[in-house]
Amino acid sequence: MKQVQWFPGHMFKALREIKEKIKLMDMVFLLVDARLPFSSMNPEILKIVGDKPTLLLFNKIDLADRKTVDKWVEFYEAQGFYTLLINSNDGFNVNKIYSRSKEILEEKILRSKNKGMKFDRVRGMILGIPNVGKSTLINKLVSKKATNVGNKPGVTKSQQWIKINPHFELLDKPGVLWPKFEDETVGFALAITGAIKDDTLPMNQVVIYAINYLKEYYPIRLKERYGIENVQDLDEVEILDHIGKVRGAIVKGGETDYDRVYTILLTDIRNRNLGALSFDHRQSSI
Repeated sequence: MKQVQWFPGHMFKALREIKEKIKLMDMVFLLVDARLPFSSMNPEILKIVGDKPTLLLFNKIDLADRKTVDKWVEFYEAQGFYTLLINSNDGFNVNKIYSRSKEILEEKILRSKNKGMKFDRVRGMILGIPNVGKSTLINKLVSKKATNVGNKPGVTKSQQWIKINPHFELLDKPGVLWPKFEDETVGFALAITGAIKDDTLPMNQVVIYAINYLKEYYPIRLKERYGIENVQDLDEVEILDHIGKVRGAIVKGGETDYDRVYTILLTDIRNRNLGALSFDHRQSSI
C-alpha cells in the first residue's frame, strides 16, 4: 500500500483550534477504539496534549478482544495515561467518567481550595478520530440527543460546549485524523473498522489484509463463521471464493462476486459476527 496522504480542511482547522483551547482545559478526554488502541491514537493530538491530565477512554469495548485490550491498558498506563473501558452505545462505565475526572484532578482541586479559590466544575476537551463514538458518548452522558450521531466518519463538523451537569462541561471537537499514515497497518486497521471512508483505500487490499490478519490471530473465527475447515492451508483468494460460495455471492458463470464478498466480510467484522476482535496486537512506542 502506498503511503496515504490526506488532510481535509476542517481537520486542519480543528487541530489549530485544539492547540488554542487546550490550555484552558482542566483535562483531556481522549477516545480510542478499543479494537485498535494504537491505530486510533492520533499522534498529532498526543503532541498537543503534552502533559495535560488525560483520561484515555477505550470505547466500543464490547467489540474488542479483552485480553488484548488489557495489555494495551497496561501499556498506556505505563506511559502516564489514566484509563477507563467504556461502551458509548449501551452506557457501560459512562457514568464513571465524571467521578474518574474528579479523582484525576483531586490535587488540583485541593490546591485551589487551599488558596481560597473556587473550583466548582470540571472543564475538559473530548477528542478522538472520526467514527470513534464521541457523539454517541456525549448523548449518553446527557441522556438526550445533544449532537448529531451517525455511523460514518466526520459527523461532528464544528466545536461545541456540552453541559453534562452543573459541575461538568465538555468541549467537543470534530474527529481529527493525521496528514498521512506512515505505517500501512494503521491505515488498514482504520479501514477495516470503518474509521475512514471505504473509498480511502483500495477495498481489495483492505480485505486481503483483514483475511491474513484473521488467519494469523483468529483462524477459528473464520472456520466458525464460514465453515472453512483448513483455513491455514488456503490463500486469500481461496478463502474469498469459499465465503462467496457459502454466502451466495456468485455471478453468472459461477464466478465469485468479489465486491459482494468484500462487503460481507467487512460487515461481519464491524457487526461482531466474527466475535470480539482486536486489530492492534503489538505494543508500539508512542
